[in-house]
Amino acid sequence: MDRYSALRQTARQLGVDAIALVPGPNFERLYNKSFHSHERPLVIVVPVEGAPAAVVPNLELKSFEPLGFEGVVFDWRDQVGYSGAFEALAGHLPLRRLAVEGQVMRVFVHQALASANPGLEIVDAEREISGLRLVKTPEEISILEEAIRISETALSETVAQVRAGQTERQVENLLTMALFRNGAEEHAFGPIVAAGDNSAKPHAHSRADYAIQPGDALLFDFGAKFGGLNADITRTFFVGHAPEEAAELYQTVLAANLRGHEVTRAGVTAHEVDDACTTVLENSKFADLIRHKTGHGLGRAVHEAPQVMRGNPEKLDSGMVFTIEPGLYRAGSIGVRIEDDVLVTDTGCRSLTTYPKNLTVIG
Repeated sequence: MDRYSALRQTARQLGVDAIALVPGPNFERLYNKSFHSHERPLVIVVPVEGAPAAVVPNLELKSFEPLGFEGVVFDWRDQVGYSGAFEALAGHLPLRRLAVEGQVMRVFVHQALASANPGLEIVDAEREISGLRLVKTPEEISILEEAIRISETALSETVAQVRAGQTERQVENLLTMALFRNGAEEHAFGPIVAAGDNSAKPHAHSRADYAIQPGDALLFDFGAKFGGLNADITRTFFVGHAPEEAAELYQTVLAANLRGHEVTRAGVTAHEVDDACTTVLENSKFADLIRHKTGHGLGRAVHEAPQVMRGNPEKLDSGMVFTIEPGLYRAGSIGVRIEDDVLVTDTGCRSLTTYPKNLTVIG
């Protein structure tokens, strides 16, 4: 079986001679191996027909061998530079139109391809290339479930140790240790542990100089990376006790989250899911505290298609995975977000996250 068949078909549909991949989610899905993006370009070019070709740093050759690459490899060394390797690639595989990943390919790699191929038209096909990852395979779903299991186990172990007086950074350290103790291979992204007024920042950074106070909301947004797939979970707790209005705000976010689960199924649009969730928030007394859309696709990248937001007409297909994460944020006071990772099915959705969502007081 030709592992490049889907890419070749996409190239034909785009009317290009080939597709170029660089290290990132699409590369990892194809080869089940990751490479760092750094000052040394690594590029694979997959033509509509025939064997692919690659430009690979010489120092990466041994790491590249396990890919079982079917084509010619043009390697280069730091002392010489990479322009000669790109010229050799161009001589081996003449191109007129090339599709690239616009959100992943860096400018200097784009320039190296253009310089080695005078007259080459380079087109951004991020949507089409990454679209091949939209529907997850059963194996990918199984791996993602393990990443989520690791994450939820780590969260349980962490919240059992939280006490007023600890700093956000101390709690983040507890979470990190629990993640790797339970099998995480990497952080999916830098974890967010935010208390009190810091929880009102959707992308907060944990503080080493703030002691968590009784009555604070304590928001965790984090995930384990396992087998190349990422979990992304948010839960908000209250330390010591939950003030009355804070509890009401929490229940409003929870109602929006649950509404998102109710409307999600194959055939509905991303717009409809966001509209259902956001309408719950808008119909509450906290409507002015809405800051973001309902969710985003999840898989080999933490944020990928589909974007679950109003105005996105993309229809959901069975096998897609995305987040449902409504939130409300009062600047300088409190933020609440509840995030699940859900799998779209023909009849509804299945929540891959199972951690309880009822209002919980800890510490």
